Parts: sequence; C-alpha cells; structure tokens
Amino acid sequence: MPEKNSEQNDVCEVFCVNKEKVERLKDEVESTKGLALLFKALADDTRVKIAYALSREELCVCDVAAIIGSNIATASHHLRFLRNLGLATQRKEGKFVYYSIGNKYIGALIETALEHATREKPGILNR
Repeated sequence: MPEKNSEQNDVCEVFCVNKEKVERLKDEVESTKGLALLFKALADDTRVKIAYALSREELCVCDVAAIIGSNIATASHHLRFLRNLGLATQRKEGKFVYYSIGNKYIGALIETALEHATREKPGILNR
C-alpha cells in the first residue's frame, strides 16, 4: 500500500465540525484583532533586540545604537516604531531621550519567547 504524503497526513480524513467548540471559540478569537501587528513588530531581529534591552533597563538612544551596532538614525527609527505601537515609552531629560519598555507584559512576552526558544526548542534561534 503506498504511503500517504505529508500533505495528506496533516488533515482530517473526514470533514466534521464540532459546532459547540466552533461557536464558543469563534467569538473568543475576535479578541486577537491587532495582535498580529505586535508580533510583526517583534519579528524584526533589530527591534526584538531593542525591546529585550529595554525590558532590562531604560536606555538613551545613543546606548541603543551602540547595543545594536547601528547609527543614531537607525536606532531612532526602530525606537519610534516600537513607541508608536505602545511597545516602548520615551522621556526627555535635558539633551537626552530615554526609552523603556512599554509595560511589564511586553517584557514578559519577550522573556517567555526567549525561554521557549532556548529551553523548549533548542536550536530554533540558530535558523
């Protein structure tokens, strides 16, 4: 008997919808609207590095640029992007502009993702 290809092995062999589950979850998944934008923002290697650093401590734009190995303009661009999505906050003190993580949940999200990538899925960060 020929072996089914992987495309055939990852779908149900018959179509049968559990109406109770579907109705309950259909409404719940609506609460995820806009969540993809958060993950899109953190899908960029540079921005996730910045968000991680900001989750550790408040940094001025110059420090962020040095950490990510870029110029001030590039760091500022990424920081503005994160700030506009509410993932980072800023404050000005004299001639310096300082950024920090937007809230504790963003920091926890980054920590959880990092733990997943390093402990649960070793090697995933090396792709």
